[in-house]
Amino acid sequence: MPAKNKLSLSVQYPDTRLQESITRPKVRRWVQAALFAPAELTIRFVDAEEGRVLNRDYRAKDYATNVLTFAYNEGEDIAEDEPTRADIILCTDVLEKEALEQNKTVEEHCAHLIVHGVLHAQGYDHDDDDEATEMEQLETDILAALGYADPYAT
Repeated sequence: MPAKNKLSLSVQYPDTRLQESITRPKVRRWVQAALFAPAELTIRFVDAEEGRVLNRDYRAKDYATNVLTFAYNEGEDIAEDEPTRADIILCTDVLEKEALEQNKTVEEHCAHLIVHGVLHAQGYDHDDDDEATEMEQLETDILAALGYADPYAT
């Protein structure tokens, strides 16, 4: 399980719908649980329009997605004490829709997406089966430690 690491965190709510329920202390707790190293992160909650524009402009996919991670020192060799730097964008419209479809609370799904995004920021990926298995197991273990059910259980 990840140890507590130095964290500089900005939480932004340009889409204010989740500001009262997905509070900064919750976000900080979820982020910290998934950190393996120091980090400087921004978590930003956006609407479908901003989510679609970001996904289109940076991933060439013209639709809003649940979470986007922009890891700024991805692929770089960084010193052990140098922070991971990333912006993690969550689309409120998509995460609310998915939570409903998956029979989860918005909080459960949001915790999962934040843990997922933080792992991406630190270089984890799911491009092949082995990577996907490792990342999913990490997510499941971190979420269990936070008191949430396995997000991949059917």
